[in-house]
Amino acid sequence: MNEFATLEDIENLWRNMSENEKERAKPLLAVVSDSLRGEADKVGKDLDKMIEEKPYLKNVAMSVTVDIVARTLMTSTNSEPMTQMSQSALGYSTSGTFLVPGGGIFIKKTELSRLGIRRQRCGVIELYGDDERDNSNTSG
Repeated sequence: MNEFATLEDIENLWRNMSENEKERAKPLLAVVSDSLRGEADKVGKDLDKMIEEKPYLKNVAMSVTVDIVARTLMTSTNSEPMTQMSQSALGYSTSGTFLVPGGGIFIKKTELSRLGIRRQRCGVIELYGDDERDNSNTSG
């Protein structure tokens, strides 16, 4: 199956990449594309068929793929992948926010929503059993 984005798409939508980043990005494109297909399959949808039926989804899938690959590339492989860090002195305190807690590839709910593959649920719980009122004598 084809990937939803190319290395050129990543550079056009995100930024120019180093050769090392290109080497990392190439296999990620296939993994992310198949991951998106898998997420669609979980909710009973075929993403490739959806793209055939609605051609505008091709650009959305490309954009989502680029976002996920870019986020994964921003995760450092040789140091702490922190997006924010603070340190104190005499109290010996250090804190930070990790870019990808736990590492690896993750897909945000908003990215799934953009593709139309997020399942929405609606339900009702009857707390007091069945409603047995007779409303046939109501005057209107």
